[in-house]
Amino acid sequence: MRSKTLRGQFLIRILSILLVIAVLSGTVQLYLMNDQIVKQTNLQADAVASNVLRGVNETELATKTIEHQIDLKLVAYSKHIADLIKNKEKNEITNEDLVEIKDELGLAGITIFSETGSKDDIVGFAATEPQEVGFSLKEAGFLEIGKLLLEKGAPNVPGATFTDDNIAVLPIAQSASHTDKPTFFKYAYYHVPNTKYIINPYIEANEVYDYIEEVGIAATINQVIKENDVVEEIAVLTPKVFADPSLENKIYPPLKKVEAGTFKYQSKKDEDILTKSNVPKTNYIDRLEEKKLYKIFVPLDENRVIYLALDYGEMSGPLYRHSIILIISGLMSLIALFLLTARFFNVIYESIQKIINQMNLLEAGDLTAQSEVKDGTELQKLSQSTNRMVDKLNTLVSDTQEQASKTQRLSVMLEEEASNSVEKMYELSTEATMKSRDQLFEINSFLDELSDALESYKDNEQVLSVIEKVEQMKQLANERTASTTNMTITLSDLLKSLHGQSSELSDISNTLLESMSKFKL
Repeated sequence: MRSKTLRGQFLIRILSILLVIAVLSGTVQLYLMNDQIVKQTNLQADAVASNVLRGVNETELATKTIEHQIDLKLVAYSKHIADLIKNKEKNEITNEDLVEIKDELGLAGITIFSETGSKDDIVGFAATEPQEVGFSLKEAGFLEIGKLLLEKGAPNVPGATFTDDNIAVLPIAQSASHTDKPTFFKYAYYHVPNTKYIINPYIEANEVYDYIEEVGIAATINQVIKENDVVEEIAVLTPKVFADPSLENKIYPPLKKVEAGTFKYQSKKDEDILTKSNVPKTNYIDRLEEKKLYKIFVPLDENRVIYLALDYGEMSGPLYRHSIILIISGLMSLIALFLLTARFFNVIYESIQKIINQMNLLEAGDLTAQSEVKDGTELQKLSQSTNRMVDKLNTLVSDTQEQASKTQRLSVMLEEEASNSVEKMYELSTEATMKSRDQLFEINSFLDELSDALESYKDNEQVLSVIEKVEQMKQLANERTASTTNMTITLSDLLKSLHGQSSELSDISNTLLESMSKFKL
């Protein structure tokens, strides 16, 4: 199995660590990015919603002020008409009288209503307009208002723009009797005290309606959409009409699903929200086929809701781009760190490789191997120390080789000299031994003869003493001859041993020289 290099292990580990850091940091940044995008989107959406809500409130205040001035004028007209027809009975009020009053006051028309005999309806019995005679409040959806006026002094009329004792002024509404073309009027209903009829003066409000539409909520909505690129659409919605669509067909109160603005991105979830009894402030992301919208529903009052559809991609795009730039810059930083670290480690690794190559050459016996590391680090000092060690080792091995050569030469000479000396010593030893033995034999023969000659005179003490000395001399001669023989043998063995040791020393020198020859010096 091929072992991994230090560089490979380092690069794999540092790359793994950087990848782990990149994944963890990327995950954390994505989480924080999404959280921040949601927060920023909510803040931006709330700011837009607040701006729209403020604009709608300001516009409604202005339009209500204008409408209130008209209401006060209608109230004054209603009471003036009551003064003009005062003390007249129902059958005494004629259409001609009403036409004169209308022309005098500059009204669009006047209608007088009263209950039918069965009291289940209130109809017009006199009017400036022929189509108004016989007009049924029940059919128009105003019966409740008529009943309240006839029965209560201070009616609480739903949707009225002005109420006071015996009088109610309704918001601008489309006329139910003018069916040839849509015509808008401002109606007042005044129950003259102590009478059984209701005076209904009205003025044509087409221009006022158009003006309110031009400068009202719709204008505010259009201005906000024009000024803000993220706003797709805004609408003022009536939730109860979504819950009961039939309310939109009634003349009064004039209710529409979309009071102002547009609601073209309507979805099933929107309907579920709007059909609740009390619509809370709601915001969510709606994914349509063509785009992703951030929708907000904010209650305007108890009957209306402001709806905003914001382009989520346009809102979150800059934040996503900013976050992606941060993530990419972080990744680029990690890559740059990896490249710088890898480059730095490569310099160190190359220096280490030079020293390793030097060690490999030394292991192979090359005592001339040098490494050149000039990076100014501890590796340069290590290289220099190794080079000095190699130089000293080279010198030591060279000296050892030289001494081994000398030893080899001397051992060869010693072996040769020892070989010659052994042969000579062997000859001398043999010759000396033979001579010593011959001499010993002659001496012993002479001493034996002398002893035999003196045997006859052994009674003589002097002769006996001589015989004893002769025996001692024989013994001494034998010992001297044996000693000479032993000495020659020992000397011969010594020379043989010297010859063997010199031969062994020569072998050792040869082996040492052979080993030294493996080194490159």
